[in-house]
Amino acid sequence: MQRDQAETLALRALTYIAQDEDRMGRFMALSGLGPDDLRTRISDPGFLGGVLDHLLGYEPDLLAFAEEAEIDPAIVARARATLPGANPDW
Repeated sequence: MQRDQAETLALRALTYIAQDEDRMGRFMALSGLGPDDLRTRISDPGFLGGVLDHLLGYEPDLLAFAEEAEIDPAIVARARATLPGANPDW
C-alpha cells in the first residue's frame, strides 16, 4: 500500500469516528487530544497512524468501519504499517 492511500484511509477512519459522538468522545479521551489538536494535526502522518491504531485497538469499531468502507479489516493494518510510528512486528 502506498503512503498516500494509507493517509486517505486514515482520514476516512477519522471521519467514521467523528460521525458518532460516543466514538469521538472515546477517541479524544484515549488520545488526550482536543478539537484544536485535531485541526492542527490532521495532515500529520504520525497522527493519522494513531487514528488507525485507535481502530485496530478496538475490534468492534474496526469491524464496523471496515464494513461501512467495504474493505477487509486487514487493510487497516496494512495501511497502519505504511505510516510513521508503526510497530515493526506487524
